[in-house]
Amino acid sequence: MSRSPHHATQLRSLGSHGTLVPLPQQPALQNSSSHSRASLCEPRPWGLSCLLALQHILVLTSLLCASHLLLLRSLPPGRLSYSPAQLLASSLFSCGMSTALQTWMGSRLPLVQAPSLEFLIPALVLTSQKRPLAIQTPGNSSLVLRPCRGPGCHGLEPWNSSLREVSGAVVISGLLQGTLGLLGGPGHLFSYCGPLVLAPSLVVAGLSAHREVALFCSAHWGLALLYVLIPVACVWIVSALLGLSIIPLELSAPIEAPWFWLPHPAEWDWPLLTPRALAAGISMALAASTSSLGCYALCGRLLHLASPPPHACSRGLSLEGLGSVLAGLLGSPMGTASSFPNVGTVSLLQAGSRRVAHLVGLLCVGFGLSPRLAQLLTTIPLPVVGGVLGVTHAVVLSTGFSSFHVADIDSGRNVFIVGFSIFMALLLPRWFREAPVLLSTGWSPLDVLLRSLLTESIFLAGLLGFLLENTIPGTWLERGLSQGLPSPFTAQEAQVPQKSRKKADQEYELPFPIQNLCPCIPQPLRCLCPLPENSGNEEGGSSEPGETADLLPGFEEQCQV
Repeated sequence: MSRSPHHATQLRSLGSHGTLVPLPQQPALQNSSSHSRASLCEPRPWGLSCLLALQHILVLTSLLCASHLLLLRSLPPGRLSYSPAQLLASSLFSCGMSTALQTWMGSRLPLVQAPSLEFLIPALVLTSQKRPLAIQTPGNSSLVLRPCRGPGCHGLEPWNSSLREVSGAVVISGLLQGTLGLLGGPGHLFSYCGPLVLAPSLVVAGLSAHREVALFCSAHWGLALLYVLIPVACVWIVSALLGLSIIPLELSAPIEAPWFWLPHPAEWDWPLLTPRALAAGISMALAASTSSLGCYALCGRLLHLASPPPHACSRGLSLEGLGSVLAGLLGSPMGTASSFPNVGTVSLLQAGSRRVAHLVGLLCVGFGLSPRLAQLLTTIPLPVVGGVLGVTHAVVLSTGFSSFHVADIDSGRNVFIVGFSIFMALLLPRWFREAPVLLSTGWSPLDVLLRSLLTESIFLAGLLGFLLENTIPGTWLERGLSQGLPSPFTAQEAQVPQKSRKKADQEYELPFPIQNLCPCIPQPLRCLCPLPENSGNEEGGSSEPGETADLLPGFEEQCQV
């Protein structure tokens, strides 16, 4: 017989009828949680907020340099017709705009928008049939790219066409993700994602970047380990004093990286829309949506908030799609999505105010308007980039493990769901990377779609966990969807989650000027606005005795506790 998990609510029997009432220490726990939530979400002083924003900028820059470096390595030998600093500046500009929109009227969580592996993997599949590009990294320096010189340089066309095709895939992914958000589908499905769906996804998200982290840290393990002890800025200074961060002459030339420019669509050329780009864009949209929903749940958990309601998830995905469309039109090969490393930074800094996120967006836009300032960020040594990604992903990994305690992890049902979801999500991408023969169906776009989806670890973990959790019979107590109380006391206990839900509504609700526009929104788009009576599920579960969160018909009777 499996053991029941430990819950925060403890009961004792009083009176002759054995009436169950909460223990007196429960209000103390609630007050402690409320105080913790207030201390994490409250605005910080402006000076401290600026320092915290700079820390997030360094984490975001690590993601940018890592993703662009890995993508450019997959391109055939060629040259850039523009400075790589301008490419990074366009990505920073779109990340800043998307971050500002996300915190203002999206999910309302202090989430920084940045490129992620969910965009990189399909982009690599698009360029997988081309020879890899050897990027020179003298010493332990950072990104070294040699732009084309003069109008008649050779090898220019392959790079331009490849980047245009990837940008087209980013535009398509943004349109699809925005449409999914406007229709409210992912927000509705999010209410079916209990701890056994979110926890494996977070574990796989934490493990997804281990190869890239090892690749970057291997350039100088000393610097990478030094980041664990002192901040990024200090390691940056130490590496500069040791001569380990050299700015390439090609990136420091004023003619190559202007001080000021205004990013606009078709700066170099319009994105290239092809059937292969459409297939990669579909994979990007599905994987980025899965990853972002996990970021919403993780950020809410770290800030001691309730699970995001469906309308907040729908708005967040819609504006993330808009940010990806902007990034693709500006020529960026990477879209924007909620960043797991930046959520890990929120946990490390114990600060998650919207003021910090707004400052991050403002700084990103500022760097995006000045490629010369953006090229300064490329001097961060690769071992530091690996150290930043390693530490932040470790926080995500540990949070995923800590989420298992909500469910009955001793249950054989749950052990199978967790183990199978994580194992297959790690096995399939590894097999496709090392398979001697590539997947071939005879139609290239279908090959791109299948290879992209089957190598997205987070998407596989979320999909497998969702299907198994909602089809294999199990009680609410096993699944972690209730507090395990007898049904006569569910309504009494529901008063505490209801108070928590009211506080969460204040965090997730739209700004006051936008709230007045909700009655004017067409009925199909009402999913973006909070319902008048928000009695949704708490932590993916149902607070009413007769409700279930199952996809199997007639499964309700089996799930009663």
